[in-house]
Amino acid sequence: MAFKVAAIQMCSGVDPERNAADMARLVREAAAHGAVYIQTPEMTGFLQRDRKAMRAVLRDEAGDIIVSTARSLASELGIHLHIGSTAIAVDGGKIANRAFLFAPCGRQICTYDKIHMFDVDLDNGESWRESSAYEPGSEARVADLPFGKLGFAICYDVRFPQLFRTEALAGAEILTVPAAFTRQTGEAHWEILLRARAIENGAFVIAAAQAGVHEDGRETFGHSMIVDPWGKVLASAGGNGEGVVLADIDIAAVAAARGKIPNLKNAREFSLDAVPDAAGEVAA
Repeated sequence: MAFKVAAIQMCSGVDPERNAADMARLVREAAAHGAVYIQTPEMTGFLQRDRKAMRAVLRDEAGDIIVSTARSLASELGIHLHIGSTAIAVDGGKIANRAFLFAPCGRQICTYDKIHMFDVDLDNGESWRESSAYEPGSEARVADLPFGKLGFAICYDVRFPQLFRTEALAGAEILTVPAAFTRQTGEAHWEILLRARAIENGAFVIAAAQAGVHEDGRETFGHSMIVDPWGKVLASAGGNGEGVVLADIDIAAVAAARGKIPNLKNAREFSLDAVPDAAGEVAA
């Protein structure tokens, strides 16, 4: 079953209303090109490093403008619209980095909360502690859609292959990685990681990304990408500014790839033997 998909590249700022308008314009552009599944990047609603300023515009699901705009767009355009993520207020004063998937009728099919928190110190002096503000998710998710089974992830999740393997073993044929990768890590690892997740699971990977220098001062890598189950990059964007990445995909390619390299079936249980260091032993 062949169909057109799109990854929306954005450079989200600090104003959710302006970002919602930009998202709507780009989603309509993708739909006009025939895309029936459209994905936006991580933190579509806003990117804001100042936690106090972030909380001033933070809303729960019922009051979030990205959620309401996406629901209306899905219904208006008759598409499956996947909000890669946006920041949502949750109980306990924390924030969820939450993805949303909407059906062509506007119904909310499901959500997914980012599981792995980006707590790192990079060589260029950047330091990130997502766990200080965000509540991590604890549940992987696979949605059974008319065109195939869709597995969820967000950004840093891509470095945890066990998440994608779990989803592939549950039947996922399309794996998703909406992101806001830093430029430093993106230049080193972005394409390699996406292609690896596609190859090792015999699945399509769709990754919509943030790109460019943002109002809060951070810089993201961009290069939104669609990869086939054999690891071939079908389409990609540049590293700066917004855009729409489109590709026609045929879900039959998943079965073909998994038939050639049936590693999902060939996996075996095994034990680990930690051999002690014998370097200090003295010969008898």
